[in-house]
Amino acid sequence: MAKVKEICEEKLKGVIEDMGYELVDVSFVKENGGMSLIFTIDKEEGVTITDCEAVNRKIDPILDELNPTDDKPYTLVVSSPGLDRPLKTDRDLRRTLEKEVDITLFSKIDGKKLFRGVLKGFDEKSVTILTEKKETLTFEREKIGSIKLVIKF
Repeated sequence: MAKVKEICEEKLKGVIEDMGYELVDVSFVKENGGMSLIFTIDKEEGVTITDCEAVNRKIDPILDELNPTDDKPYTLVVSSPGLDRPLKTDRDLRRTLEKEVDITLFSKIDGKKLFRGVLKGFDEKSVTILTEKKETLTFEREKIGSIKLVIKF
């Protein structure tokens, strides 16, 4: 399964980026009784159904040629990550600077696993937020389970 993801990321990331999208994730998972090969894409102004269709049309023939699943049948899905998705890449974090985020840790610190604040900075090892109480908190990235944008309606 990991092989399918790696092949698809390696061979199709450039194709998708050349179309103006970011390849956020590739997964090969069992869904509804069959296998789905899911490409999650994003772009600065958000992804529309038309974007998903365009990427699908572009990568489908390439996937037929690559045969990353070794002839195992699958359904090809191209989708947007959604507003509430975890922020995984530096690009995600860069777009979210100065916005409010929730950080969930793998293990509790002072009895808490969830921290909320404005994303102030990050590097390859850590992420820093400013809380409502004006506390600057820095977390090691390896200890972070997820970072999500706080969505207010």
